[in-house]
Amino acid sequence: MYFDTHAHYDNGRFDEDRDELLGSMPGAGISLILNVAYNMESTESSLELAEKYPFIYSSVGFHPHDAKDMTDETVPVFEKLLSHPKAVAVGEIGLDYHYDLSPREVQKARFREQMELARRVKKPVVVHMRDATQDTLDIVRDFPDLTGVFHCFPGSWETAEILLDMGWHLSFTGVITFNNARKALEVIEKIPKDRLMLETDCPYMAPEPMRGRRNSSLFLPYVAEKVAEIWGVTKEEAAAVTAENGRRLFEIGFESKHQTV
Repeated sequence: MYFDTHAHYDNGRFDEDRDELLGSMPGAGISLILNVAYNMESTESSLELAEKYPFIYSSVGFHPHDAKDMTDETVPVFEKLLSHPKAVAVGEIGLDYHYDLSPREVQKARFREQMELARRVKKPVVVHMRDATQDTLDIVRDFPDLTGVFHCFPGSWETAEILLDMGWHLSFTGVITFNNARKALEVIEKIPKDRLMLETDCPYMAPEPMRGRRNSSLFLPYVAEKVAEIWGVTKEEAAAVTAENGRRLFEIGFESKHQTV
């Protein structure tokens, strides 16, 4: 069982063969996919995919690149959409200072607004962090009651320890199969096994030996194989453990820890 905890099947690169590709997933052992939203249109598209395919779930959120397009009406709309039974997370949200496609102060303000939303609706968060480690940590520390996952984790073991101590999960893409993935491999070697998840971030980040091609969940076994090699387990064991971690975090097949009796 593989759980791709971060995919973007609403991306235009899947327009020509989306249904055929997604229809092939169960037969290839891909049991679950979280389609992660990045703006209002993507949120709506992700929920549509989740309604169409029983193995797809959705998030709701604005990526830092698109933070400039959020309005004061966005969060109330998101709050309603998060009542959808297949909307399992707020994301992807966070900070990206590499491209600065939205002003940094806007990114930080919108990040905080969506963290506050996650607190109200009691959902885990999918965080994007690039070249903004300190500011991201500062904001996350202001929400000690929230957890979730730092996707495509780019940081050092020192940063990983801080996040793990706060209860967060870390997920990894095909980047870990690249020759320059030293920091990520150190984190994978040291991280508690119940806090790691697998993702593709497709259509981006295709692993070796598929690097340069359009990525999809069908390539997730290459990521699992690398984790298995580091952990000294089989690829199937790595897939099972990481899928269970994802299911527990996003409460897929688990009784909600927020329910009251």
